[in-house]
Amino acid sequence: MNHTLKRLCRSSAALLFLASFHAASGADPLSPTGTWSAYTAGRAATPPMGWSSWNAFGTDIDEDKILGAAQALVDTGLAAKGYRYINIDDGWWLQRRVSDGQLIIRSERFPSTRRDGGPPSFRGFTDRLHAMGLKAGIYTDLGRNSCSQAYSPDDRDLPQGTVLEREVGLYGHTRQDIALFFETWGFDFIKVDGCGLRAFGADSEKVRSGKYRELRPMLDMDSIARSDIPGVQKQFREIHEALVQSNPDGDFLLSLCVWGAGNVRAWGKDFGNLSRTSDDITPSWSRMLTNYDSAAKRAFYAHPGSWNDPDMLFIGRGDFDASHLTEARSHLSLWAMLNAPLFIGMDMRNAPESLVKLLGNQELIAINQDPAGHQAVVAYDSNDVQVLVKTLSDGDKAVAVFNRGAAALEVVLTAAHMKFRDDAVVDLVDLWSGQHQQLRGKLNLKLDGRQTLVFKARGTRVLPDGLFLSEQPGNVNPAVDGVRQPMPDPTIHRSAFGWHGTSGSGERPIYGGWGGVQPDGAPFGEALSVNGRRFETGIGVLANSRLEVRNTGYSRFTASVGVNDSARDLDSSATFSVYGDGKLLGASRSLKWGDAAQPLSVDVSGVKLIELVVRATATDPAAMPVTWAEAALRRQ
Repeated sequence: MNHTLKRLCRSSAALLFLASFHAASGADPLSPTGTWSAYTAGRAATPPMGWSSWNAFGTDIDEDKILGAAQALVDTGLAAKGYRYINIDDGWWLQRRVSDGQLIIRSERFPSTRRDGGPPSFRGFTDRLHAMGLKAGIYTDLGRNSCSQAYSPDDRDLPQGTVLEREVGLYGHTRQDIALFFETWGFDFIKVDGCGLRAFGADSEKVRSGKYRELRPMLDMDSIARSDIPGVQKQFREIHEALVQSNPDGDFLLSLCVWGAGNVRAWGKDFGNLSRTSDDITPSWSRMLTNYDSAAKRAFYAHPGSWNDPDMLFIGRGDFDASHLTEARSHLSLWAMLNAPLFIGMDMRNAPESLVKLLGNQELIAINQDPAGHQAVVAYDSNDVQVLVKTLSDGDKAVAVFNRGAAALEVVLTAAHMKFRDDAVVDLVDLWSGQHQQLRGKLNLKLDGRQTLVFKARGTRVLPDGLFLSEQPGNVNPAVDGVRQPMPDPTIHRSAFGWHGTSGSGERPIYGGWGGVQPDGAPFGEALSVNGRRFETGIGVLANSRLEVRNTGYSRFTASVGVNDSARDLDSSATFSVYGDGKLLGASRSLKWGDAAQPLSVDVSGVKLIELVVRATATDPAAMPVTWAEAALRRQ
């Protein structure tokens, strides 16, 4: 790629340029490929579970604290329930040896790493974790320097030495460091932070002071346009290649931690096993809402192998300590429904028994670990209460009724929320209390403030011979979602930062992803409606998009297609095409705003991958939301 193209790639406007560039080179992003493009490398068929050092200790970590947490997971039985990864976060490194680039461990805090005649090694430490039946994780940064070097108030736990010796991040050392972590030291998981690509520009106080070298920022939390998205993606590709080279058995996990910056919520699913959708969580209810909201409406952007990550569990402190069990249950319930990774963040050496019991709820863990991998869909949405519904591998549904506020609420749960028939009985099991009850049509529920009720539900499906695509988001991947100019998402709760308080002007809606693919709604939150006809289920997406759909033995795809009534472009036309394993199976006529929805019914017998493509004459896809209404895979 020449210098001019590199410069263009640094703006979000370059996304339009790249689209035309690919088209000119024959690489049309809307052309069917017959392949599933979301990330499937590594070992993340279900969301990983375990413990991380950051929430409890920050950079003040040592061997006793981490091995103490590991032993506590084993002794309490949490490890046997799936909490197996023990992740060392920032603070473990002393420096990088300039002569050969070798990373040096802070061995006074990790005495088992000391070796005669050589640099310290984590091999004995990871061997010990493996002998306990656990997995080991480590932390690094995309840049030369880490988050603690950017933001810690003092140098107490930071790397030491010269400017070059304190450059402990991956930048310029990717293959060397990945080989060290996985081949030499025996780690199984890597969290890759991004502060080194955001905090060391020429204007940084730490750069101006001479403590650190300048590295041009590639990530900008306030501006997607100022982020070098292709450059960051290139680095993650290099990390992936190094991981594959260092792990021929594929036993690794790659966690992307760029906190929703650079529109990562759209592309993170293609580059790693976990993708952070927000900035750091804190132990406050308000901040938890922010992190939850950043992932709650991204169900189509998570799949087995590539999960949305709204950050670690903060159960054990603040609003989620042992005195706030209602909030702690809600926190775990929501993360379970989102298929979020479940990483405990408290000091497990003195964890209260009530919280250990809460974290060990096997029914909630089973919801999180369900092998179908469908993230819950928001079936009812408001600022006060939400209903989340998740399709399970056994055909049942998991249902969470979530009270976001502090006041008690009376809520109606309906069979329609679950896509069950309202004239048949729905059996419900409360996964916190174990109580059984039944619903016919609707059920009145009372929720305390901040309470989340979670049920496993069994009923009679509205669609008896298949599944709507909005019921199986884990099988639907937006390879191209039509979003060309990522915009802030105004629906995400804006909290006061725990570390900023109210000293500034407040948190801005900086997260990208507004306008992406949505289940049972249009991309910007409107109803699915074509020529005045309302549809309760389907997929809302922008024009010039391509969705990949894994077919698990169904014989027919059906939908009603058209331009959504919320479109602002009333003149352009769109054509809806269905491909099977790369071959055209059926297509609509050219449709404009105001045209009636056109039924499509396509034989997909024997097809493994279906691709749903909408091509439009619209120059601005955001002005032309389109609808795959009642899209479903059926047995006949």
